[in-house]
Amino acid sequence: MATQTAPVRTRSRKMPGQMRLLAASLMILLGAFVPWLYTPLGTITGMRGPGLWTATVAMLALAGALVPAKLRMMAILQALVAAGISIVLPVWQFVHIFSLVGMSGWMPGPGLLLTFAGGILSAVAAWQLWTIRPVQA
Repeated sequence: MATQTAPVRTRSRKMPGQMRLLAASLMILLGAFVPWLYTPLGTITGMRGPGLWTATVAMLALAGALVPAKLRMMAILQALVAAGISIVLPVWQFVHIFSLVGMSGWMPGPGLLLTFAGGILSAVAAWQLWTIRPVQA
């Protein structure tokens, strides 16, 4: 009587940069919900404006962090899109408010910084995914 053995389960390896992209997506998502601006009248969260875009882009970065290794170019594209939007929107928000009222009466909040830092980390992850050298056996 022959015995059957269960097939050996193997885990797919993560590409270098995918964990950074996962951390970037969490930073961008968290940055969308915390205050972007502090004013004397109260705080302004990112969800009242560009945070909606960055929350959506955070989901795109999360998808890029979870794709299998055979879809490396898709992960790179998702990381680049997330980096572009997550860097440009906080910079635009800062410059726009600064050009309207200067630095009097408001202060940047942690949401701007988290979103911007998540964008930088996403760009680093895209670069790391792009420069992977194939392993030769």
